[in-house]
Amino acid sequence: MNIAASSPTPRYRPQTPGRRTAFVAGALYLVTFLTSVPTVALYQPVLDHADFVLGAGSTTGVLAGACLEVLLALSCVGTAVVLFPIARRHSEAAALGFVASRVIEGGLILIGVASLLSIVTLREDAALTDPASLLTAGQTLVAVHDRSFLLGQSLMPAISALCLGSVLYRSGLVPRAIPMLGLVGAPLLLASDAAILWGGYSPVAPVAVLAALPIALWELALAVWLVARGFLPTPVVVQPPVRERDASAPVFDPI
Repeated sequence: MNIAASSPTPRYRPQTPGRRTAFVAGALYLVTFLTSVPTVALYQPVLDHADFVLGAGSTTGVLAGACLEVLLALSCVGTAVVLFPIARRHSEAAALGFVASRVIEGGLILIGVASLLSIVTLREDAALTDPASLLTAGQTLVAVHDRSFLLGQSLMPAISALCLGSVLYRSGLVPRAIPMLGLVGAPLLLASDAAILWGGYSPVAPVAVLAALPIALWELALAVWLVARGFLPTPVVVQPPVRERDASAPVFDPI
């Protein structure tokens, strides 16, 4: 006859990821939000005026916008680096997808910055170059910026929202209403990006702005929550220690 020891019942204890990690991630998200908004106005002279490359207008706003977008690109990658160890505990595939989308987003942002800085460089030689050639080159570089903006600052945020939002929703590290904004807004933004890409409407059309609003709110809400409150505790299974068998206790062998 055998006397089988009953398996110990697992217990649960709350575990909260580092408060500093949450604060840094939230601060980086705030930086991405604050650096992306002013560039719309700062880039207006170069994006809305074809003769900018010929010397019209000031380059101050363009250079300031370029500096902000470099900071934006670095902050995008920074959010992925900081949150990857947290997200990997719950889904390594989603965590890797989040990192990949943020790195691609940062790279595309820098491509857009380089295209506009190239226009500023062309202005310096405007007196020695054929104006028609400069106008063509300027329009080409603006087109590169516009498409890199569509792919980098519209498409990639939707993908990163799907990856990180799914992790945060399942894990309960933040209130589920916050990742729900990203999970609902991502398909809307992806559909809007497809419509823009195929010429359905302009990137500045009201419907495009409305489609991008949930993702903007998701990132802003996540940033504010992480800075102000941090991560919520999540249950972690803890196995109680197994007691060693007393050497003096009788041992029953099977018959």
